[in-house]
Amino acid sequence: MTDILKLLEPAGENATDDIIRQIRFLLDSGDLQPGDKLPAERKLAEKFQVARSQVREAFKKLEFYNIIKTMPQSGSVISAIESTALNSLISDILKMDNCDFHSLVEARSIIEINAAKLCAIRRTEEDLKMIESAMNNYNKKIKECGSALEEDLYFHRTIAEGSKNTVLKSMMMTITPDIMVNYAKFNVCKTNFEIPISEHRLLFEYIKNNNAEAASNIMSQHLTGVLNFAKTQQIAL
Repeated sequence: MTDILKLLEPAGENATDDIIRQIRFLLDSGDLQPGDKLPAERKLAEKFQVARSQVREAFKKLEFYNIIKTMPQSGSVISAIESTALNSLISDILKMDNCDFHSLVEARSIIEINAAKLCAIRRTEEDLKMIESAMNNYNKKIKECGSALEEDLYFHRTIAEGSKNTVLKSMMMTITPDIMVNYAKFNVCKTNFEIPISEHRLLFEYIKNNNAEAASNIMSQHLTGVLNFAKTQQIAL
């Protein structure tokens, strides 16, 4: 394997996306191959001349799309996916450059309200198992840690999958990494957790009972708070 540290340059102003672009270039050139292990986070931060948190943010986006896999004590490895497919996935991430928080949340609301409605109509028994499992994992993480952003977004992702609409699912996948970054930045999930737990349960029950209208309505209600919060941030900026 090529010593990729020698091929990297200091990251530009938008460090996270520049890190992703440089990894994409190494995949294009063949210097990085599926299965290759990436250098340690500390070494990458030094080479890119950025904080380790910015490397971590780039890795979180790449990991969400299964472009890399990170294992405790073992580091991060390029997924065993064909290089052209990896390149296409990275292109999806970089399409989201410079999207403001309100636009992301508004897009999420449009996608998820429709996904919930379709999921209630089209879901299978297997979908219900996945949605319920994701809901229970969220509840468990909340009780243990008081925060469960990734588990929350995964719950919503299972609903998008249950919609059986590949475009809605792809759109959801495209915006989710940036949603995660912005939710963490604005501390969106520091709230009364009893409300989302209750709304998740209602949403699951409406989908289970094929009540499409109620499912879309509760999803709209569920996302209203963060949409209003995003508007205030837009005004503040």
